[in-house]
Amino acid sequence: MKFNFVAIFFIILSSLGFAQQKKSKGDILFFEYSYNQAIIEYQKELRETKLSNTQYLNLADSYMKIGNYKKASDIYVDIFQKDTTMSKYHFNKMLQSLSKTSELEKVKAFLATKEDKLPKELLENSSFNYELIATNSNDDLDFEIFNISGNSAKADFSPTFYKDKLLFSSDRPDGSKNIYGPSGEAYINIYESKMDLQGNVKDPKPFKGISDSKFHRATPYYSEELNNIFYVLSNSDGENLQFSDTGKNALSIGMTTAQGSFKFILRDPDTSFYYPFYEASTGRLFFAADFGDGYGGTDIYFVYTNDGVIMSSPTNLGPRINTPGNEIAPFIFENSLYFSSDIFYGLGGMDIYKSTIHSDNSFSIPINLGPGINSSKDDFGFIIKNNDTNGLLGYFSSNRDGGKGGDDIYGFNVKEKPGLKTLALKGKVVNLTSNDGVSKAQVRLIDKDGKLIKEIFADENGEYNVEIPFQNNITIEATKEKHSIFSVTYQDNELEAIQEKAFNMGIKFLDDLIEEQEGQTVIKLKKFYFDKRQSNITPEIAQELDKVVDVMTRFPQLQLRVESHTDSRGGSSSNFALSQKRADAIKKYLLEQGVQAGSILYSIGYGEDKLLNGCKDGVFCLDMLHNKNERSLIVVLNYNILY
Repeated sequence: MKFNFVAIFFIILSSLGFAQQKKSKGDILFFEYSYNQAIIEYQKELRETKLSNTQYLNLADSYMKIGNYKKASDIYVDIFQKDTTMSKYHFNKMLQSLSKTSELEKVKAFLATKEDKLPKELLENSSFNYELIATNSNDDLDFEIFNISGNSAKADFSPTFYKDKLLFSSDRPDGSKNIYGPSGEAYINIYESKMDLQGNVKDPKPFKGISDSKFHRATPYYSEELNNIFYVLSNSDGENLQFSDTGKNALSIGMTTAQGSFKFILRDPDTSFYYPFYEASTGRLFFAADFGDGYGGTDIYFVYTNDGVIMSSPTNLGPRINTPGNEIAPFIFENSLYFSSDIFYGLGGMDIYKSTIHSDNSFSIPINLGPGINSSKDDFGFIIKNNDTNGLLGYFSSNRDGGKGGDDIYGFNVKEKPGLKTLALKGKVVNLTSNDGVSKAQVRLIDKDGKLIKEIFADENGEYNVEIPFQNNITIEATKEKHSIFSVTYQDNELEAIQEKAFNMGIKFLDDLIEEQEGQTVIKLKKFYFDKRQSNITPEIAQELDKVVDVMTRFPQLQLRVESHTDSRGGSSSNFALSQKRADAIKKYLLEQGVQAGSILYSIGYGEDKLLNGCKDGVFCLDMLHNKNERSLIVVLNYNILY
């Protein structure tokens, strides 16, 4: 199988600075992308002498490139077992090769050996996507994917929308480009083509809207807001390539304005920059690069800009997006970041993923777009937009089987945004009394059979976000020790609706609802009075007792005693009888409102036996002092036992 230079070009080129070092014949062939020949030479060298660790990894990489995943995995595993300090990049390659040979259990076992050294986000991402791919498909999504007419026998990739046209990159020879030595192919150029109503692209021509160059010009992005074009180009002085002190010709990102003026945006002699994407709403320019201190190979970064002038240092998107593999081709559409990665838990080499961008610029777990968009080969360079005639129109690049050349551009029409379906919730667990966030509250998702699917903890401010593979019946719960439980069940379309905005959950803290009175733990109520010598429940009394009902609904494990007391006015025996009637009336009301009978252990009338002051029989007292003695308490009997 002929090696597809362009699909890997943007990943490999930045590491080519080998001009100053003496290489074996196998090394030379490897760095010239002649992987079949490199394997032959390395095998010869292996019979005659010992390969260095780097050369042995080159041999494994060569097997990966030609699709011999079994031999690649054998070498990677052999190296790893001898030296577990294998680079993050090659650790991913090892797991990728094992995944390709259906050795998922080995993948998980090797992950476990580095669990304490890997970002927790990587472990969560892999677990989530393994489950997602195993339990979901794109069968219910009405896809129409087509190979565009404008593809050639060479590599065509990295489309971008440009007014009513499509721009893309290609290494097809057109007479204007030199031949790139290591690959034997023409330098990459940017082409333009018109799109018909169905999205098909025909008769591409070299794009004239940017400055001429004999060298690489590729991966354009057109900003409608700026009316400028960002693209990747070789470092050159016009006529000659420019090399760093280490012999490296890096790729830069430049910008051409509508008036035709050009300026470099990102340029470093030893670092290549790939796949620019400009987000007009924030002024951020996203790109891929390997600065050497990232999470693996190429990572995705952004810088803030002002009319093309860099206003900040690069910011790595972090371990939720970037992995030990290579991440490239960022694209943002309707609050979702699309990008490509060759991380081991995908369907192929490069797969396209989607991650929701939260209001605080954090990212949800990236989810694989699934079969159709992704294949067993390399899929990358995804773009999408609203199309009035067909719902959504998009394009991506792939070297999947059945294409016309190395990489082909594929278009698609779809009614809904592609991607394996998930349930993603983000919000806050709040204290219903104070409206403050509940720190470290538990959030649980439970399936229709009562099985716990996912449990997480909110942060210090009560904020949480959680995502699971979609199910059509989910119970959502939130709680914390000494707090009530929020619990609600949603089905089907309801689950779609609750993902559209913050899903906040309110719970109550028991200590906000109780207090100490007379040496006892009681439910906190405003003081209420029965009518004189009466025991009927008035609306004012009912309003307070409803608070008890609410407490018992939220904390059904509590056990209560109802107490009622009178003042000393009237006869002792009649006061005792009256207080018992009042206690019984309170209990009856609570039971009628749904409090379980087993929760109220006693209802006791004490009459005037437990006066709070000296207003006894025969002692003159003001009404306000007598009123202090008339009271009813709802005592919590088992608070100290429970907590």
